[in-house]
Amino acid sequence: MPKLNQVTEFLDKFLDIDDIDDTCWNGLQFEGTPEVKKIAFAVDASVESFKIAAKENADMLIVHHGHFWSTHDPSIRGWTKERIDCLYKSGLSLYACHLPLDRHREVGNNSELIKLLGAQIKDGFLLHKGKNIGWTGVWKRGVSLSKIENLLNSELNTRCIVLPFGKEKIKTIAVCSGGGGYGGFYEALRAGVDLFLTGDAVEIYYTAKDSDMNVIFAGHHATETVGLKALSKVLEKRFRLETVFIDLPTGL
Repeated sequence: MPKLNQVTEFLDKFLDIDDIDDTCWNGLQFEGTPEVKKIAFAVDASVESFKIAAKENADMLIVHHGHFWSTHDPSIRGWTKERIDCLYKSGLSLYACHLPLDRHREVGNNSELIKLLGAQIKDGFLLHKGKNIGWTGVWKRGVSLSKIENLLNSELNTRCIVLPFGKEKIKTIAVCSGGGGYGGFYEALRAGVDLFLTGDAVEIYYTAKDSDMNVIFAGHHATETVGLKALSKVLEKRFRLETVFIDLPTGL
């Protein structure tokens, strides 16, 4: 049975958590029991995800959106105390991996989305303080926009919002999971890709239309489930332990 410090040291190195500046305090945010026999995964740190992980008899919970952020008051009171109490009572360790998981080439949200769609990763996309967050991808043969939409809806259990203003046959894509925002859209335009895929919808309807750009908004939550699932397989193989994914869709 692996020790908590063995798992966290592996994660820190594998995800290269110090390689990009982030508002999330990436890494171990709460230290629970010293041994790890089962790891739970969830997109968000929350009372609900903590309680479900405890019911699953997990010793550790790995999340994309952690509890501690540099933009949030770290005082433990009110709703934050309720969260921390859940961790104390269950002995559950909490590990967060935000931008390091978005950008990871092997198990990252963006690389996994590209692989899910049957494309090949090409170049880094959307720089954040000199480091790419997303990736571009290419298909050897064109894929229809409707096929991409249907695949995302099915595999991510989501309902895509599609702006179908570009080519019907897609050969190049730029991907930024979660909140790609206006910056991601305009970066995709500059990259000259056929499709921009992200999570959150932003008001770019007429700009996308006038620039002949296809855009898919597949949901913030949905686009950030794939990296955690890929990471769970790595940990299962590395440490020979049990994992469980806790899916708590937000509709966002």
